Amino acid sequence: MSGYRPEKVAEQIHKEIAQLMMQGIKDPRVAPVTITGVQVSRDLSVAKVFFTVTDEASERKDAERGLKSVAPFVRRQLGQIMRMRFIPDIRFQFDSSIGYGQKIDNLLRQVQDDLKDDTDNDSTDS
Repeated sequence: MSGYRPEKVAEQIHKEIAQLMMQGIKDPRVAPVTITGVQVSRDLSVAKVFFTVTDEASERKDAERGLKSVAPFVRRQLGQIMRMRFIPDIRFQFDSSIGYGQKIDNLLRQVQDDLKDDTDNDSTDS
């Protein structure tokens, strides 16, 4: 039963931070940020908030700086919204799994195209 509460808290934090990103945070550095997930420690003391940006190369560093600066504001807002005695420490972390998944997807498409080209060449050679 102890593993269930961190999941519920993470789910609520994810929802509330996504809402704050759309409405409450005015920092332009965090505008291209998408929250992809939240992982809360077992003792509810730390919440890792995973994010990604649309243009990873140019916007990632600015987004990280912007998120670091708004973390105290986000924690205060969560304290006002959520009904918890202690609000977890918010730590933003870049989610590299999206880029990795896109890379694998591109490789699979390339292999599929190569196989298609090979079968087309074999049928025209006959």
